[in-house]
Amino acid sequence: MEERTRTYLRGRFGDYYSSAELALPPEPERREWGHIPYTASDGTTMVRHRSLLDMGGDAQSVREFLTREAPRHAYFSAARYEDPGRNEMAAKGWQGADLVFDLDADHLPAIDAEAASYAEMLEACKDALKRLLTLLMEDFGFTEDQLLVVFSGGRGYHVHIREAALLELDSDARREVVDYVRAVELDRDDLVRTVRHGSTTRRELKTEGGWGRRVHRRLVEFVEDLREMDDDDAMSTLMDLDGIGEGRATTILGAVRNNPDAIREGNVEAGGPGIRRLVEALTAEVTATQTAPIDEPVTTDVRRLIRLPGTLHGGTGFVVKPIPHDELNAFDPLEDAVADRFRGQRVMVNVTEPGPLDLGAETTITSGPQSVEEHVGVFLMARGRAEKAAE
Repeated sequence: MEERTRTYLRGRFGDYYSSAELALPPEPERREWGHIPYTASDGTTMVRHRSLLDMGGDAQSVREFLTREAPRHAYFSAARYEDPGRNEMAAKGWQGADLVFDLDADHLPAIDAEAASYAEMLEACKDALKRLLTLLMEDFGFTEDQLLVVFSGGRGYHVHIREAALLELDSDARREVVDYVRAVELDRDDLVRTVRHGSTTRRELKTEGGWGRRVHRRLVEFVEDLREMDDDDAMSTLMDLDGIGEGRATTILGAVRNNPDAIREGNVEAGGPGIRRLVEALTAEVTATQTAPIDEPVTTDVRRLIRLPGTLHGGTGFVVKPIPHDELNAFDPLEDAVADRFRGQRVMVNVTEPGPLDLGAETTITSGPQSVEEHVGVFLMARGRAEKAAE
């Protein structure tokens, strides 16, 4: 990044912070604070181990600090400490940490970061976010009011949970949460139990909650669909599933036709091994489509720094933006995360990396000096695709 570009971005970031709406976390005085400044070198310098007192002591002081320093990125700790300004982590006096989830397009298994457009990555990440929120509310019992959703400003989303009962969870406990959300090593045997009925026993899905309930819902839905098909279509549908050949498909279809109530009750032995194999196939389908590929280190690290909502992401110029739950479906980061400070004016840039540009309408940016809308120019410069040109 050239000095002219760095000076421009730092100045405009400072202008933004002079009137920015910042969302400080609860008990900000117990948090560690950090930032990455604009520096002359190409490397990244992290300034951390700062306390709120180092920044002035209150919310207004944070704004003044950000306006004055205009960093590329600004962070606070998910953890709360007795003395957050100490340089040694062991000396800070850890007192608990928020439970934080991070979704990033780089970690989405269905996304090729080299081939997908920025808009496609953001859309896929929002779909994963919705799956995560469904899991947290349906399976863990959290309410919308307990889940703070934030667009990261880059390629994903953060979810913060700040409930007092969770603060003291250690890394191992948080890893168990991650494993559940990602359905790590989950198979059919994890979802069934042995139930006694009179003098006999049978294997049934755990339908009261969790992944057992999810698989059971899919099983019931799948069976109802089969019952509405003729035999040829039903056989074809069954044989499309992994591990189900003609013989097992025939057995399953017989159970569906003759004993649907047992299947609805979660009996995985109705119809013999065929239904068990169907449950295995549907378990694989459910875990593939309903899990959320969260970034494990962010959730398990009880001393993690996370982006401060309301600040700017130095790699895009977008706002790290909190999103009300009732606005999530309509939220478009390429429009709604653009800072008002960067609207309504144009700037000259020298584009060094031409190509597709997903800001608003699908378009392509050409190389060389040109006038663009300022938020587009900020994005290009922050991404390293352009340098500031003389006006």
